Amino acid sequence: MNFQMTEEQQMLLNSLGAFLEQEVYPHEAEVDRAGLVPPELCEQIKKRALEMGFFAANLPESVGGGGLDYTTLGLMERELGKASYGLGGNIARPTELLMACEGDQIEKYLNACVSGEKHECFALTEPGAGSDIMSMATRAVADGDDYVITGNKHYISSPCAPDFAIVFATTGMNETPRGPRKRVTAFLVDCDEKGFSMNLGPLCAAQRAYRTYELNFDQCRVHKSQILGEEGKGFELADQWLGMGRVWVGAQSCGKTERLLNLATEWAATRKQFGKPIGAFQGTSFKLADMATELQAADLLVMHACQKADNGIMQPEDAAMAKLFASELVSRAADHTVQIFGGAGLMEEMPIERLWRDSRLERIWDGTSEIQRHIISRSLLRPYEA
Repeated sequence: MNFQMTEEQQMLLNSLGAFLEQEVYPHEAEVDRAGLVPPELCEQIKKRALEMGFFAANLPESVGGGGLDYTTLGLMERELGKASYGLGGNIARPTELLMACEGDQIEKYLNACVSGEKHECFALTEPGAGSDIMSMATRAVADGDDYVITGNKHYISSPCAPDFAIVFATTGMNETPRGPRKRVTAFLVDCDEKGFSMNLGPLCAAQRAYRTYELNFDQCRVHKSQILGEEGKGFELADQWLGMGRVWVGAQSCGKTERLLNLATEWAATRKQFGKPIGAFQGTSFKLADMATELQAADLLVMHACQKADNGIMQPEDAAMAKLFASELVSRAADHTVQIFGGAGLMEEMPIERLWRDSRLERIWDGTSEIQRHIISRSLLRPYEA
């Protein structure tokens, strides 16, 4: 693969990097300790992102978005991955699933997210289901022109309190050659809807300021006009989001790895032991060499997936490989960096311990490493009908 950034892409990254230095990095330690981003800081970052043109960069220009291609978005996600998600998430990239909005939904949800007036959350994960969508227990039962939703979602992450949720629920069963299969439908549900309650979830060790929410639906009645896309087509919608979402996790992991590598390299070059910089010892320098080499490999996997997505030929295994390799790399890089810093790497006065904690999440969300290996191996064995 031959990849070279264009002048426009480099300008975007330079501008975004300067934005993060000014608007985001200074607040990281503070919000991590608090376990929450103050609403006024969310608004401040969002306002500045709108002014700079970073907001909704992933959506088409026809709806007011930035209209960036997947390759450029991958570079942007890589830069954003260096920062705390609780802060960087306010440079919103509304889910592309909102492009399925129709009629009144366009103004109420799609346009409102593009303008920054509203923020959505993606409500798929459940306590008893995890990555297994077909095990979801949340149900939406048709009742005249309405659907009555009952069930629970958890670990629904968001940089700020969402205004509405894209809720996935089963609306019936389909008969398939492999037996009965749940029919999944996506609904747009406002957070002030009767029967819908939302609470902050438990504090996570990783990305502490990027809070999770618990969503509870107790006979929550919504009109059929709140269906996003088509009834029974929610699985296809979720699959679209998960595919590129995994590539973005890979890109963000690369960004975080680069930040760790830069910190580790500077420390190795300036920290002296036994009369010389610790980078002069192979025990340290070889760690840097491994991190740099594996980062290039991860970047190429991510860019390969992005370019295939731009050409409409990306396969699930392309996204899985990018996510798997990059997310496991950032954990190794974080561990190496702590080791290079020694005791200082575990102290709150340094950003290392926070990046170390944050990196652990990458191997779990958007499908665990085990799920990614399953997707990859299944693609290899499928031609043999194994």
